[in-house]
Amino acid sequence: MKRSLALIATLASGFVLSAAAQTTTPPAAAAAPAGPAKIAVIAFQVAVAQTNEGQRNFADLQKKYDPKRQQLKALSDEVDNLTKQLQAQGDKLSPAEQQSRAKAIDDKKKLLQRDAEDAQNDFQAEMQELYNGLASKVYDVLAGYSQQHGYTLVLDVAQQQNPVLYASESTNITKQIIDAYNLKSGVPAPPPGAPEPARPAAKPPVGR
Repeated sequence: MKRSLALIATLASGFVLSAAAQTTTPPAAAAAPAGPAKIAVIAFQVAVAQTNEGQRNFADLQKKYDPKRQQLKALSDEVDNLTKQLQAQGDKLSPAEQQSRAKAIDDKKKLLQRDAEDAQNDFQAEMQELYNGLASKVYDVLAGYSQQHGYTLVLDVAQQQNPVLYASESTNITKQIIDAYNLKSGVPAPPPGAPEPARPAAKPPVGR
């Protein structure tokens, strides 16, 4: 039951997704310009999630699963109520009635856990597909922006295992990439007070 409730809590909180990293073939390296290296850093997964398009798409996906979250919560509440009734009335029931009610509660618990796991898996699959498609487009903007501004290396500081120990704020181009993508996509900003979308933890594609 604890596992089922944990899954429901995840659903209710917006389905935090830990997406698998993409592995693609990097493009051929462009000739490095003369002069010193110019390095920038970016929190890529944050940039993808915080684009206007990302916020819109992730919010739409969460709304799509709202009915399922409500359904799971109702089933969870029903299980809790039946369990409390059995505990309160147990000594007044015959052994056969106790066994019948206990079996009915157990069946509902199993249904709750199965439905919660199915919903979680479905959401994660859609979230992964949504993120991957958007990440590929944001990466194209990142590549073009980097070439235009002469960056020879861009490091993703959002990854848990990254080599960046220090970087000045002037090297962080996360906001610039978000702004550049928003301008290219033409998607308007979400209305004030809109819920912040869940942020997938996935690596950016390294090439097309």
